[in-house]
Amino acid sequence: MLFEDLIQEHYDSNEYPALAALAEEWEETRPFEGLKVLVATPIFRNSLVQYEALIAGGADLYAGRTVEGTVVPCDVEIVELLQESEIPVLSPEMVLDMEQEDDYFDLILDCAGQFSACHPRIGFVELTKTGVPYYEDVDFPVFIADSGIIKRIETSLGTGDGYFRGLEKAGYSNFEKKKFVVFGSGKVGCGIALQGLSRGAEVVTVTDTSRRNTSNDFILTLEANGIEVVDKNDSAKVSQRILDADFVVTATGMKDALASEALQSALANTKAVLANMGVEDEFSEDFPEERVLNKKLALNFSLEEPTHLKYIDASLALHAALGERLVLERDGVIDAEDENSKGLRNPPAEIEQKLLGITMQNGIIGAEIAEMMGLKET
Repeated sequence: MLFEDLIQEHYDSNEYPALAALAEEWEETRPFEGLKVLVATPIFRNSLVQYEALIAGGADLYAGRTVEGTVVPCDVEIVELLQESEIPVLSPEMVLDMEQEDDYFDLILDCAGQFSACHPRIGFVELTKTGVPYYEDVDFPVFIADSGIIKRIETSLGTGDGYFRGLEKAGYSNFEKKKFVVFGSGKVGCGIALQGLSRGAEVVTVTDTSRRNTSNDFILTLEANGIEVVDKNDSAKVSQRILDADFVVTATGMKDALASEALQSALANTKAVLANMGVEDEFSEDFPEERVLNKKLALNFSLEEPTHLKYIDASLALHAALGERLVLERDGVIDAEDENSKGLRNPPAEIEQKLLGITMQNGIIGAEIAEMMGLKET
């Protein structure tokens, strides 16, 4: 394997059971043989494990990243390693230029919609919820990996952990009795809030309470764990919570989520440590970047490993496995669940259950996943 020594140097095998299982299976079945596959997963050391699995499956692998105005950071040393290993690293503009020469990718495994303007022969897999709006009108099959339970392992457990590791790197370590305000009650916001609670913090979540009973919201989980939930439209109360806070973090997934005049005033006058954990700039373009940790980029991306491999393994495995599913559907080996296979699609339940089972049985975080799934029941 191309990166085997580096992977084994930094990780134990029980940190990536799902990708290891796919690599072993695909080394025999070679589902991507002869196919050009672009992977736009953020380029960090743990991404190498996903690359290895796809290469084992026969993929002619390319890595993708935006260069100008990017909201998806990367590890420059790993980018250089890929280039030295003869794995091209391409921008969306470079891919579109290739298409002008009738040179198309077969599959694009995207992240945050970076490559949504491209035209793969078979289809896309989008890793994040942030990328969904970029794909709403495309005339291709698009699996959304962020639609099921697998991604909650990464976003609730892993991203919450990454936020606090980012704070620790910035010099903050004692969170007992500290006041946290978390904007957003989706998977990421819920994960941060629960991580704060486990560290003895006093947590308030600000969110759209009208979404209380929707499938992608975890207000009930937060309330069941004693976390105060404040409606985002109650400007006076939200502003006061910001002014009283020690830490404020955004995790709504929405650009300019805190752009209102009242919130901008509170943010300008609070002594709280500010951070973003979304892909977009949630503080607004006019809010000074030097006032927010990591210059408004997601705080965990200040780390050498933004999300520990043990938490992101199943998500990266699902990302890749959905690519295999598109190939199998194209070849007629498996029928698409929907007669109209184009447009946005959720991951098939059997794929998620397979990867979840492997992760819980063979991985180091089985107990954490079981606890997370229990917390969802209120």
